Amino acid sequence: MLTPTAHRSWRAALAIYLRAPVITMLFLGFSAGLPFLLVFSTLSAWLRSDGVEVAAIGFFSWIGILYSIKFFWAPVVDRLALPLLTRVFGQRRGWMLLAQAMIAAGLVGLAGLDPVGHLGLVAAFALLVAFGSATQDIAIDAFRIESAPDDVQAAMASTYIIGYRGGLLAAGAGALYVASALSWEAAYLAMAALVGVGVITVLVRPEPARLSLNTQLIHEPKVRAFLRASRGKPKSTRRMGAWLIGAVVCPFTDFIGRHRLKALWLLVFIAVFRISDLAMASMANPLYIDLGFTLATIANVTNVFGIAMSIGGGILGGLLVARYGIGPLLVLGAVAATLTNLLFAALAQAGQSLPMLVAAIVGDNLANGLASAVFIAFLSSLTSRAYTATQYALFSSLMTLPGKFLSGFGGIVVAAEGYATFFVVATALGLPAIGLAIWISRDRELVPPPAARAA
Repeated sequence: MLTPTAHRSWRAALAIYLRAPVITMLFLGFSAGLPFLLVFSTLSAWLRSDGVEVAAIGFFSWIGILYSIKFFWAPVVDRLALPLLTRVFGQRRGWMLLAQAMIAAGLVGLAGLDPVGHLGLVAAFALLVAFGSATQDIAIDAFRIESAPDDVQAAMASTYIIGYRGGLLAAGAGALYVASALSWEAAYLAMAALVGVGVITVLVRPEPARLSLNTQLIHEPKVRAFLRASRGKPKSTRRMGAWLIGAVVCPFTDFIGRHRLKALWLLVFIAVFRISDLAMASMANPLYIDLGFTLATIANVTNVFGIAMSIGGGILGGLLVARYGIGPLLVLGAVAATLTNLLFAALAQAGQSLPMLVAAIVGDNLANGLASAVFIAFLSSLTSRAYTATQYALFSSLMTLPGKFLSGFGGIVVAAEGYATFFVVATALGLPAIGLAIWISRDRELVPPPAARAA
C-alpha cells in the first residue's frame, strides 16, 4: 500500500541501485572524472618531471576556472541542436559525444608534445581538454536529471560519485604508473583510450524523453510574446531572438517564477552548503606536511581511506534518501560536512598522530560523500525539466565559487592564528548552511516526503 508519508522498505531502497539509469551513471561518472586530474596534478607532475619551472606550472591552475564558469555556455548545450549529432543521437547524447571527442583530441595532442619549449601548445591542448570536460559535465548532469524521477536522483548521484572517483584514480595513480613504466606519451594515450568508456556508454543508452527544442520554445510565453512583437522583422532576427530568450532568459525567470521569494534564499543555501569544506581544502595538505607526516603516509591515508569513505558515504547517502527522502538527509549532510572540520582542528592540536590523521580523513570523506550525494539530488529536484542543463550548471557553479574564493585566504589565517583556529573558523562558515537546511527540510513544497511502499 502506498502512502505519501510512508518510508520505503530497505529492500526497495536497495533495489534502486539495480536500475539501468543508476548503473549508467557509474560509467558516465568515470568519464567525467577521468579528464580532471589530467589537466591539474597529473599534468603538473609531468611538467615538473620534464624540468618546467615551478612558476610557469602555477599558471596552469587557472585552467580550472573553466569548470566554475561553465554556466556561461550551458544554455548553448541545453538548447542548440548540433548538426547530424543531435538528429542521430539526441540533444544530450550528441553533446556528450562532441565533448568526449574534444577530450580525446586534447589528450592525444598533449601526448605528442615535449613540454619544454612548447608550453603554449600544452596550455592550448589542456584548455581543450578542460573545455570538453566541463561541457561533458553539463550534458551528463542534464542527462541524469532527465533519465529518472527525483526519488532516484540520490542513488544516481552516489553511483556517479563512485565512477568519478574511479576516473580520478585512473587519471592520477594510473597515469603515473604508466608514465613511470613506459612514458608520459604512453600515459596520455592510454587516458585518451579510456575516454572510450564514456563513448560506449553514450552509444548503448537511450536518449531521455523530452520535447523537441522547437516545441519547447513555442510553448514559452516570453518567446511567443517576442514573436508577436517582432512581426515584420527579418526572419533570422526573430529566430535568433526567440532562441536567446528561450535558452538564456527563460531558465532564470522559470526558477524565480516557481520559487518567488524563496528563490534568493535557495541560491544563498546553494552557495553556502559546501563553503565550509571547500574553504578548508587548501590548508589540509600543508597541515599534514607541517605536522611531519611523510608524503607516502599522506598519499596512502588520503587515497585508501579517503576514497573508500567517500564512496561509502555516497552509497549511504543515496540509500538513506531513497528510504527517508531528501529533507532529513539534507540537514544531516550539512551538519556532518561542517562539524567534521573540527577533526582537523583536533589533528592540529594532537600533532603527528597517525590515528588522528586516519580519523580526520575517514570522517571528512564519509561526510562529504554523503553530503554530495544528497545535495546533488536536491539540486536536481530544483531544476525544471525544460532547462536542466542551464539551471544545473548555474547551481553547480554557484555551489563551488564562494568556497574556492575563500580558500585562497586560508594561508593568511593560518599564518596569523594557526591551523587549529583556521579549521574552527572554517567550521563556523558552515553554520548558516545548517540553519538553512533545517528551514528547507520543513518546507513540503521544496522537499516533499517520498511516496513509497510501507516497510
